Amino acid sequence: LRMLQVKLIVTGDDFGYCPRRNQGIVDCFLAGAISNVSLLVNGSAAADAAELARRHNIPIGLHANLSEGSPVCEVLKTNSSLLNQDGFFHGKMGFRTALSKGLLNMSEVKQELKAQVELFQELTGHLPPHMDGHQHVHVLPEVRHVFAEVLEEYGIRYTRVPIEPGLHNCDWIPPSLMDFYLGVEKDSFNTVDVFTKHGIRWPDIYIGLSTMGRNMSVSSIRSAIDSAILELTAKAPQSRTVTIELMVHPGYPSVPPVGGCGEGPDDFSQSWERLHELQTLIKPELQSHYKSRNIQLCSFKDL
Repeated sequence: LRMLQVKLIVTGDDFGYCPRRNQGIVDCFLAGAISNVSLLVNGSAAADAAELARRHNIPIGLHANLSEGSPVCEVLKTNSSLLNQDGFFHGKMGFRTALSKGLLNMSEVKQELKAQVELFQELTGHLPPHMDGHQHVHVLPEVRHVFAEVLEEYGIRYTRVPIEPGLHNCDWIPPSLMDFYLGVEKDSFNTVDVFTKHGIRWPDIYIGLSTMGRNMSVSSIRSAIDSAILELTAKAPQSRTVTIELMVHPGYPSVPPVGGCGEGPDDFSQSWERLHELQTLIKPELQSHYKSRNIQLCSFKDL
């Protein structure tokens, strides 16, 4: 592994969710612990987040959201297949249920995704260099095709494909969550060809499910990176540069009613786990591990 150059993109997701999340993400970036952020344009503090990114020169992409809160497209705010009876998106699992029942109109999905790209551009002054999906909706059946079309239309080159090496060996993940992750993995495998066909790229390795929230530690990140690199180099021994995206969710816990995407902040956002991620990511021993492994933090535009 000595000769190998590793480019690591550490992405702070849900930028724009609330002022306390924004502050935590910025603190992490300034500490050199994350190198990239993903903006929720329907987040209650999205405009503030875009301003912070501009001020601190933080590389920023789009965290496309079809599952939490309200749409940004005016036409879809009332009477759309994307909304439940309360007038909000269907939720993480609700979205998947509605999709599997054939209740979601894909042209509305496309309309909303485009509206989010346009709003991103309005807020930041540029198109997103990368775009992924909040709660991994972008790899779901049908949605993946529309998502790929939108990326191709706007010339957005990079995305995230959440297939995590070694996920199956993570016995600390509770069964219900593991079921969800394995569903995400299966959907991701089925998405590879679609994204490839549309000329969309993503890093060699994705990490972030096994290291989320309470499961994050210096050693869990270290071993996830090391074993993923070993697995990859065993398959392709001639590779000189390996690219990795580590998905993280640092922040100071949300305090309701402030935050969220229209409905207020969710449980994970209010929990201690956000702060735990922040405190883990800024630990000096993690930074020194990166140095010892020739791991260079970067963003998508550095690939």
